[in-house]
Amino acid sequence: MKQLIYLFFLLSIVAVSAQESENPLSNEIQIDSIKVVDKKYREDQFYVSVTYNLLGNKPDGVSQSGFSSGFHFGFIRDMPLNKKRNVALGLGLGFSTNSFNQTLFISENNGSYDYTVLDDVSFTKNKFTTYLVEFPIEFRWRTSTEKEFDFWRIYSGIKLGYVLYNSSKFKGSPNDISLSNINDFNKLQYGFTLSAGYSNVNFHFYYALNDIFDSNAKVNSTGNHVAMNAIKIGLIFYIL
Repeated sequence: MKQLIYLFFLLSIVAVSAQESENPLSNEIQIDSIKVVDKKYREDQFYVSVTYNLLGNKPDGVSQSGFSSGFHFGFIRDMPLNKKRNVALGLGLGFSTNSFNQTLFISENNGSYDYTVLDDVSFTKNKFTTYLVEFPIEFRWRTSTEKEFDFWRIYSGIKLGYVLYNSSKFKGSPNDISLSNINDFNKLQYGFTLSAGYSNVNFHFYYALNDIFDSNAKVNSTGNHVAMNAIKIGLIFYIL
């Protein structure tokens, strides 16, 4: 979109220059029309984010293995709070999928779930995945103006998420095990967010303020609650 706008301006300037000697009055009108700008612009944006997912507060013996990724996309409505329109509130709606490769094995036992740290077990995959609908709420500061399409930004806030679906997959000895809709996942997930950078590509950080699992999830060997939270680090792309 920005390239098309630049091309339009370039072609307009070339046309004005070509007509300057023939019709000065027409030239003046063209220049005035170029100066027309939107004084009440908004930074409404679609966003796409790719993150590397970490686990905080892991139980003793649990480690992450392989690459744990997250993919996030949605739309944020921008509501400027000042006359310069460089401070705003952003409210959004999005979708997120997150995988966590780690060494905490989840199995089903008569309607409940067991959580076992994998020590001497041979396996090629052990991960759980969540799919969420998300509601980002951002306090937004930027250096944008009605004429600037590339600018510095710092967006901070919170993100609320509701888990629509979850799954767990284990591939190893003695049997492969797949589970879904595990009741011990917290349906509501929420955390602090920070996005900062220049133009379309920005650094993105998310730190969960509550646990992935509820109080029913306990490590078999110790009886301690699986109090892991999600930490996501990556890039976010804003599309006007």
